[in-house]
Amino acid sequence: MSTHTPTARRSVSRAAAPASATVATETARPDRKQAILLAAEKLFAQHGYHVVTIRQIAEEAGVPLALVGYYYGQKHELFHAIFEHWGHSIEARLAGLAAVNVDPDDTRTLPRIIEAFTAPVLALRASAEGEYYALLVARELYHATEEADRVLRSYFDPLAEAYIDALHLALPHATRSQAAWGYQFALGSLLHHLNDSRIERLSRGENTRADPAVAPMLVSFIVGGLRAALPRPKAPKTPRTRTIPRRQKT
Repeated sequence: MSTHTPTARRSVSRAAAPASATVATETARPDRKQAILLAAEKLFAQHGYHVVTIRQIAEEAGVPLALVGYYYGQKHELFHAIFEHWGHSIEARLAGLAAVNVDPDDTRTLPRIIEAFTAPVLALRASAEGEYYALLVARELYHATEEADRVLRSYFDPLAEAYIDALHLALPHATRSQAAWGYQFALGSLLHHLNDSRIERLSRGENTRADPAVAPMLVSFIVGGLRAALPRPKAPKTPRTRTIPRRQKT
């Protein structure tokens, strides 16, 4: 009597295998976890958080569908895991800010603050490993969604607070609320540069999207805007003393 299972029965048994068995087999391959994170980052950046499904992420990563949930849970948890993974990029921007000697009387202070704010992000956007993350930040976080707001509060609000405080110290004649507006305008310029592709058409093919070579120009633009919007008050003029000539005696 043969002990081999017929082909048809073998295929049925394989199809009926629980997802947990597939997951248990795959857990021996830690590269799959990273592949899922990178696939989610790419698809969220290209199409948006709400459009992308877990199944599409699994297909992009080349892993079983059940493995996505095994490693990351629900989709919003996977979304947060991306920003947790890139937390070091926020730390780099805070470290760059901490290295600036904030002296309001030094004309180099404001450009240094803005360079610390923009340079790490532009470097990420220009790199192969950070391109989709930078694009995800630029495209997705400023949609009014619950997931985006959670990420902003957890990861980006502390960064914003630190830079607003630095701008307020560098521009002490302005109020902190005005410095907060200045930060938002600076952020808008940076995000548009990261996300925009129209520049290629408008420049008639001479410019490329998110070109890191224009970083100094972006810094100068933001600094010029801040100084124009929040100018130092002019020192009051010292009144001239008029000397009345004495009349000569005749």
